[in-house]
Amino acid sequence: MPKHIIVALVEDRPGVLNHMASLFRRRGFNIESIAVGHSEVPHLSRMTLVVNGANTMVEQVRKQLDKVVDVVKVSDITSDKVITRELALVKVKATSSSRSEIMQVVDIFRAKIVDVAADSVTVEVTGDEAKIDSLLNLLRGFGIKELARTGRIALTRGETNPLPVKQPPKAQGRKPTK
Repeated sequence: MPKHIIVALVEDRPGVLNHMASLFRRRGFNIESIAVGHSEVPHLSRMTLVVNGANTMVEQVRKQLDKVVDVVKVSDITSDKVITRELALVKVKATSSSRSEIMQVVDIFRAKIVDVAADSVTVEVTGDEAKIDSLLNLLRGFGIKELARTGRIALTRGETNPLPVKQPPKAQGRKPTK
């Protein structure tokens, strides 16, 4: 099944994330990752979902999401030219003898050590999924104590914007004119 990147602008209100995730759940989709944060439009959040599924099924769910009151705009940007990134924080077991080797591996991946403790180092890495997976594979040899990943976020390249909104919604619960 192909991976799809769905982006949505949603009203910044409680329950919106649950409502959207429930639509995918009812259709039997597994959400591989979901990332939500503020957007460039006040009172709207940008949601990025990565799901596996057939093109026709994902398009059907996308259309249903577009009908949800709190969803201002939704788009499948899978076939667009996109920039994707993910952030990971990795706490790695470290001894005085392994610390320099860990630092070399981290440097090769242009990651950063953001915390050092007596028995561990915490690494911050950003990049595409493959870069993070490669670094994790190398760090597993030292022993990963803890791992947190954000999930994928994405923007289309250049001037294109799949979610243009001229103005923020004026009335709660109503879709703006597009």
